[in-house]
Amino acid sequence: MSIRSCLSVILAAGEGTRMKSARPKVLHEIAGLPMICHVARAAAAAGGGDMAVVVGRGAEMVREALHDDGHDGHAFLQAERLGTAHAVLAARDALARGYDDVLVMFGDTPLLDTDALKACRAALADGVSVAVMGFRASDPAGYGRLIEKDGQLVAIREDRDCLPEELEIDFCNGGLMAIAGDRALSLLTRIGNDNAKGEYYLTDIIALAHGDGLRVVATEAPYESVLGVNSRAELAEAEAIWQRRRRHAAMLDGVTMLAPDTVTFSHDTTVEADVTIEPNVFFGPGVRVAREATIRAFSHLEQASVGPGAEVGPFARLRPGADLREGTKVGNFCEIKKAVIDTGAKVNHLTYIGDASVGAGANIGAGTITCNYDGFNKYRTDIGAGAFVGSNSSLVAPISIGAGAYIASGSVVTEDVPADALAFGRAHQNTKPGRGKALRDRLAAEKARKSGG
Repeated sequence: MSIRSCLSVILAAGEGTRMKSARPKVLHEIAGLPMICHVARAAAAAGGGDMAVVVGRGAEMVREALHDDGHDGHAFLQAERLGTAHAVLAARDALARGYDDVLVMFGDTPLLDTDALKACRAALADGVSVAVMGFRASDPAGYGRLIEKDGQLVAIREDRDCLPEELEIDFCNGGLMAIAGDRALSLLTRIGNDNAKGEYYLTDIIALAHGDGLRVVATEAPYESVLGVNSRAELAEAEAIWQRRRRHAAMLDGVTMLAPDTVTFSHDTTVEADVTIEPNVFFGPGVRVAREATIRAFSHLEQASVGPGAEVGPFARLRPGADLREGTKVGNFCEIKKAVIDTGAKVNHLTYIGDASVGAGANIGAGTITCNYDGFNKYRTDIGAGAFVGSNSSLVAPISIGAGAYIASGSVVTEDVPADALAFGRAHQNTKPGRGKALRDRLAAEKARKSGG
């Protein structure tokens, strides 16, 4: 297809009352990304260079979400909701700028397939004036039917208006549409509202185009590509479809998943080949996992980086800023936040490392915590290469533990420890023979007296 200018018109003004939410419907997320951003990405990938977003309630929030995802299209307010054609015409100023192609999409169709959009644009490049995206339905009841004759789309018939033979048609209207840019305004402005609701329906453009002797066709897309989300249940359905696609793609790219259906990805998760992911792992936004790493069961990762050959979990949590370098290990019931775990270091059990750096080859014992917060401010802990921190140690930040230093188990360390030094931070043990029995006897007597025994 030759290079053609394209305007993507995304309709995002629907109320979405079935979502029962204070947020605009299109801002509800699939894989951690607002639905409208999924649509905008698909449009951009299909060559939609410019974007017009028709917004209603929550207009500023919608614009901000698109901007944060790198889309800076023009926003147009639809003050009254008088039908789909009325919504498209809210972007009249953008349509008037003159584009070869106009793609009309809905902000609540997050699974939109880029190839399906390209097929619509290819039809326009071939001289078609209007291309309607359709899908095949195993049970078409309730859907508008695409009525074709001699290779052209002649009508879109609502289910309630179909003739008996038309009810057998399984080719249904997906709602999305491509319009030749030089015809768009002339067709859209002639759509009337002579119907029971007094609204302006985009589907009426078919009859108008035929009346002008223009070519109109229907292109076919997978059902999932035009799936609209109008409720929390449909949101969950769309999420499941997205996750299934992403898992399948990951496995084709060389990722091993022992129980794929239990793994949840984010929209921007990056996982390299030869990574193994065990069951019940959740990837929040901003996670990168390098080759040959292992993410063990029941781990949660967000805004974190896992280096080559590293091992995480089981039951580990990597919070934002966790940076695990090559060959590191973060084991069961450990939490890492805003910390670098350098090459070959081990944080194996029941440990919290926050606002810290752990040097190459260091070993952090079970139950160790970096005490990084005093209720007002956060402070850093720096642990040198090859250091050994014994179990059940508390490192009170700000503090530095030198390379090769050794912290005795059970220590509370409040001062810097030089390289290769041995540090004890324990209270002196005082043992009193026989006093344990005496204490138990006294406590038992007090309990009996209080209970009336």
